Amino acid sequence: MNIINLTPHPIVLDVDGVQTTFPTSGTVARVSQVTEGTGMFLAGAEISTSTFGAVEMPTATDGTIFIVSAMVLTALGSSRLDVVAPKTDATAIRNDAGHIIAVRGWLQ
Repeated sequence: MNIINLTPHPIVLDVDGVQTTFPTSGTVARVSQVTEGTGMFLAGAEISTSTFGAVEMPTATDGTIFIVSAMVLTALGSSRLDVVAPKTDATAIRNDAGHIIAVRGWLQ
């Protein structure tokens, strides 16, 4: 099984204390976004709306799983079974500052 990390940072998976790091691949999966101003302002800054569109990522390849962000996974819906996102819920391992340093599973 080939696992390719399409996020902009390494992902560390911790399974029963054994950690595996998935380095960045150099390609980042993204959701296209169009932002438009509303003409309304709050505290001097314009309020905008965003519309999200197509996902930009490699095509499916037999024997390959892609690690993507939760936003990319959500945008794909059930159209791609070859993608997972890090499970960043309460089970994730965090440092003293609250930053995630490892995850214990995946979302699909």
